[in-house]
Amino acid sequence: MPTHSVRQSGISVSLKPVLRALVLGGAILFTAPAAFSDTLPKGITQVTSVEGITEYRLPNGLRVLLMPDATKPTVTVNVTYLVGSRQENYGETGMAHLLEHMMFKGTPKNPKITEEFNKRGMRMNGTTSLDRTNYYELFQADDSNLEWALSMEADRMVNSNIARKDLDTEMTVVRNEYERGENSPGSVLMKRMQSVAYDWHNYGNSTIGNRSDIENVKIENLQAFYHQYYQPDNAVLLVAGKFDQTKVLQWINNSFGKIPKPKRSLPVFWTVEPTQDGERSFMVRRAGDIQIVMIAYKVPANLHTDRDAMSFASDILTNAPHGRLHKQLVETGKVVQVFATEVGRVEPGLVIIGAAVKKGDSVDAAKDALLAGIEDFKNNPPSKEEIDRVKRDNANSFEKMLNNHESIGISMSEYIAMGDWRYLFKDRDDADKMTSEEVAAAVKHYMVRDNRTVGMFIPEDKPQRAEVPAAPGIAEVMKDFKPKAAKLEGEAFDPAPANIDKRTEISQIGNLQVALLPKKNRGETVNVSISLHWGDEKSLFGKSTVSGMASSLLAAGTSKYSRADIDDQMSKLKMSGGLFSYQTTKENLAASLALVAHVMRDATYPESEFTQLRDQTLVGLEASRNEPGAIVGREMAQYFNVYPQGDFRAPKTLDQSLADVRSVKLDDIKAFHNDFYGVSKGELSIVGDMDVTATKAAINSAFGDWASKAPYTRMVSQRADPAPVRKTFNTPDKESGVYASAMTLSLREDDEAFAALRVANYIFGGGAGLNSRLMERIRQKEGLSYGVGSNLSAGEIDPVGSFSISGTAAPQNLARVEVAIKEELARALKDGFTADELAKAKSGLLQQRVQSRTNDGSVAGGWNSNLFLKRSWAWSQAMDNKIKALTVEQVNEAFRRYIDPAKMSVFIAYDEAKAKAAAPSK
Repeated sequence: MPTHSVRQSGISVSLKPVLRALVLGGAILFTAPAAFSDTLPKGITQVTSVEGITEYRLPNGLRVLLMPDATKPTVTVNVTYLVGSRQENYGETGMAHLLEHMMFKGTPKNPKITEEFNKRGMRMNGTTSLDRTNYYELFQADDSNLEWALSMEADRMVNSNIARKDLDTEMTVVRNEYERGENSPGSVLMKRMQSVAYDWHNYGNSTIGNRSDIENVKIENLQAFYHQYYQPDNAVLLVAGKFDQTKVLQWINNSFGKIPKPKRSLPVFWTVEPTQDGERSFMVRRAGDIQIVMIAYKVPANLHTDRDAMSFASDILTNAPHGRLHKQLVETGKVVQVFATEVGRVEPGLVIIGAAVKKGDSVDAAKDALLAGIEDFKNNPPSKEEIDRVKRDNANSFEKMLNNHESIGISMSEYIAMGDWRYLFKDRDDADKMTSEEVAAAVKHYMVRDNRTVGMFIPEDKPQRAEVPAAPGIAEVMKDFKPKAAKLEGEAFDPAPANIDKRTEISQIGNLQVALLPKKNRGETVNVSISLHWGDEKSLFGKSTVSGMASSLLAAGTSKYSRADIDDQMSKLKMSGGLFSYQTTKENLAASLALVAHVMRDATYPESEFTQLRDQTLVGLEASRNEPGAIVGREMAQYFNVYPQGDFRAPKTLDQSLADVRSVKLDDIKAFHNDFYGVSKGELSIVGDMDVTATKAAINSAFGDWASKAPYTRMVSQRADPAPVRKTFNTPDKESGVYASAMTLSLREDDEAFAALRVANYIFGGGAGLNSRLMERIRQKEGLSYGVGSNLSAGEIDPVGSFSISGTAAPQNLARVEVAIKEELARALKDGFTADELAKAKSGLLQQRVQSRTNDGSVAGGWNSNLFLKRSWAWSQAMDNKIKALTVEQVNEAFRRYIDPAKMSVFIAYDEAKAKAAAPSK
């Protein structure tokens, strides 16, 4: 049985193809077909002829290349299938190569193919690469041999056994081939290089495949792969050597011509590897006696002219004895050898520069020397002598190949895989046109830090590995499981506002208004919500940053506990959440209140925790500097701001925020806590499993005597109504942009129009999910954005509200998003919402409101708000009633009265270059 090689290239090592893109599409670029076309068998057509090679086409799609050459009494038959490992699916890596092996197992008509090869003295093999698979026979020129070879190739194209019994034995052969590769440092490093360099493209998978895929591939999958790709319309047959063309065409017609044209369509692959955004590096540590370093750069597919230039660069750098790196590193003894290789041809691939390093020498030094040599090359373009030398070597290689039909038969497979066998000749001709300037430009473009991947093979006798064992099956894991008895079931609680009001006990404890709603819960859970108010506009002026940091550091430590101790205590008390809003259980409620009060009252603000918070805050702020969403948010806040700088409510620019954080001292935070923390006015609500009497006592013990030194006075909110503006901000290298528009409204929650506006916003973009007007148009229909929506706000006490629209999209799509938003807003104002939309919105919104009242945490927070606003849950029932009673006329009238597109300011942040590049030319 012959060996079957897995090769990255079917071209001999001496031939470095230099490829240039075809610019004339499907036009005939070469010589006209020969007059032989008059004697063709029926159905076969002659297509074109180039330098002694003529292409014919069969009705079933098979392409045939004939290269008669009487100078040698031998013949080469080569079949190339346009399928390689890049067409494999998940779990099927190595399938293309495994199938190559199976193709030698015979057919019903030719059960012993290898025996026939041996009897006829044929040299043969098959090779698989990323992009193609080929099979060839080389034999003494003889009609009997040639006719049999053609008949056999036609037979195994569609009739190969691909049987389970053969897979069982051949799988172990391929696995051994895999294992042999695992013994090779260079092979292992190359496999890792591919997987690290590529994120998504199948060029990231080695052709040999993954061991578990090789061992477990299903015969049905292999058969499906075979029937999909091994068809005449996906193959090219080449016959080169000494033969009679008339006979050969007739034999081809008799054997291949009877195969029907397949009805299936070949799959289209659309994965494009994204631009690499940073240097990658990895190490392989295995037993071995040589060290290797490889540096890979992503490059275009072979049909791009830059790939030609990069091939020239590889030769100039690494060829011995003239290569620059050879002279710099090998001749000086820094490395043993330098080399270059490539990965991938049909799609963007890799150009790899590498070096072999003597065991014991520094591989890091070798890596640095390689990189230094490459950087030096970027600064010193190739000389005319270097360019001419590569041209001469390439010309010699092409000439040698074209003068020997035994070589061209196999080498042609690579060009066939690229789409047109004639490209071999154009490639040869274009190589002679390369210039130093083209090479220098390509090197400067591709051989850059963020486009490279560096891999090193480090010999190590005892590598530190962690084998990951297989997990047992679920049946094995669960066989001894004995469930614990469930805790007491909770009550079926009615979340109606009237029932919430009825079941809640309101009281005053110290300066806290307290709402307690006892109810039996599964697991005896209970939710706590605390709101504290202190200070006024004057006393809090200039203290927004220190206030935020004081709150963030509350749980950093007390005189009794460290930060870790507090975390442990909260865990022991089954507290989830923060100090001001958390869930615990009935038995831990009193202790949790005591812990919260202790932490709030006795916070010591350790200096180490302050330093950590300050540094983390600064890093977080800086990280937002060029984020589209953060930019838009800051700019909008600034534009609609009505408060003077320093006011507690005033938004800050990024630089102001950074400056304020940097200027805060630990003593400032401690002073703020001393001056403000306490209960000047506050609300505490608890919902869940509790003993009301005991809970009141616990609240009184924890907070009853705690007062703030800073009396509370509510700050009156003010509304800005600036002239509308449109502002755009450039955010280079950001793949997603942000659109936002907004206007302010004179609106309170108790205004008559609020319920109608709330429903209108729900329909337009504020709550109907994927079914909102905006989402239906922009996401569902046009597919421009992952998320777009609108928001309506209204003041609880002061008439300060707003209406806004926002969305994200790729920079090239933001203009279309903006147009769609404007059109949908205009349509809503002109045509109004429909009765059907209103009915659905009422149903959806009311059900959401009911759902929120089934959440104990939401009810506890809601009680805090109601206590502050001096109202009960009856207010929520009244809002429900208003929503239920709304007519479509009321909803449309309110939307038209309050929402004015002419008053909306627009803010957009995006990569302007990406948007401009995608815009249609005028």
